[in-house]
Amino acid sequence: MSNQNKDIFQLGILTISDLGSIGKREDTSGEAISKIMRENGFEVRKRDIVPDEVDLISGKLIEWSDSGSIDILISTGGTGLGPRDVTPEATEKVIDFDVPGIGEVMRLETLKFTPFAMLSRSVAGVRSGCLIINLPGSEKAVKETLQAVLPALGHALQMLKGWRIH
Repeated sequence: MSNQNKDIFQLGILTISDLGSIGKREDTSGEAISKIMRENGFEVRKRDIVPDEVDLISGKLIEWSDSGSIDILISTGGTGLGPRDVTPEATEKVIDFDVPGIGEVMRLETLKFTPFAMLSRSVAGVRSGCLIINLPGSEKAVKETLQAVLPALGHALQMLKGWRIH
């Protein structure tokens, strides 16, 4: 369990999917995040699906991070090389500072499973004391990347508590 201090951290899950946002694709990656994070002591407070549009993604990141009601926001989808994959740009646009080690570890660890991991443009950073992590859009990749970063999340969120505005 990554949450060694037994604090209950509040989680937001944002799925980025054109088809999912109009109900034409099931959100299996968001479900996988929810299941894994609940099993590791996190409470899901917010969940939504938005299409692959920079302004919609960044708007949701700002709204949730600045609300003070969540400690960590995990997005899934839109991190590849496709023309509609804009999640990294939306995230970079709104974070106060980046946490490059998270994306580096996710790519390094998942390279053990697939050479396509090197194509991920996942970004991690902090806005208003909320940790934001972009995960790939497939359920399999979500499981692999979360396992790579879970051991550090509790400590990271404890460190960020000093940034929170109450």
